[in-house]
Amino acid sequence: MPTKSLQIPTADGQADAFAAFPDGGGRHPGVLLYPDAFGVRPVLEEMARELAGHGYYVLVPNLYYRHGPAPVIELPGHIGEEVRPAVFERLMPLVKAHTSERVLRDADAYLGFLTAQPEVGAGPVAVIGYCMGAALAMRTATAHPGRVAAVAGFHPGFLVTDAPDSPHRDIPELAAEVHLGLAENDMTPQTIGELRQALDAAGVTHTTEVYPGTLHGFTMADTDAFDPSGLRRHWDRLLPLLDRTLAAG
Repeated sequence: MPTKSLQIPTADGQADAFAAFPDGGGRHPGVLLYPDAFGVRPVLEEMARELAGHGYYVLVPNLYYRHGPAPVIELPGHIGEEVRPAVFERLMPLVKAHTSERVLRDADAYLGFLTAQPEVGAGPVAVIGYCMGAALAMRTATAHPGRVAAVAGFHPGFLVTDAPDSPHRDIPELAAEVHLGLAENDMTPQTIGELRQALDAAGVTHTTEVYPGTLHGFTMADTDAFDPSGLRRHWDRLLPLLDRTLAAG
């Protein structure tokens, strides 16, 4: 599977990124993939390659590029429970600095760059995200309803908050089909109900599903939360969504 390391011009500098796409030339539907809080790393690159194998051009940006190229902080090969506190102590300042204003400026740059690639076909794109990346995917889709045909978020974080700019408050702007795959401990039933109500009220085609027996982070093979059956279910939901909404090459 061909891959590239790229530099995306943004309003605030250059964002380094990883891209994977099908072999054999041609143009393919674009997918913008937002990582979880741990950022771009081998497990995300492998997921991008897997998705590219199904006919998509997948762009994975370094969310923390303002602080340096990925990996911005050194990560162990396996992010186990014993190292998570120390890792998050270093990550949280980066997460907090990634304000909604920065997210939206970056989304403009990422979408513009993705759709300008010679391997990417004309037409709408999909945006997917993991953990905090799910909220970034939702913000991107609501800010660009004419360009995003599908949104998928897995073990999402920060989708429904008390903040005035909580992502769920912009759901009326959505024009994309949505799938949200939740771990059992991601949201309370009340929060899930509020999210579903917002999606229904906006007339958004969506599925919001709790994946049984999973913990937050279940798609990530380099964490203790990894659940192989949860990852398979993630592919079983994601691939048909992309097939319905994008024309794979």
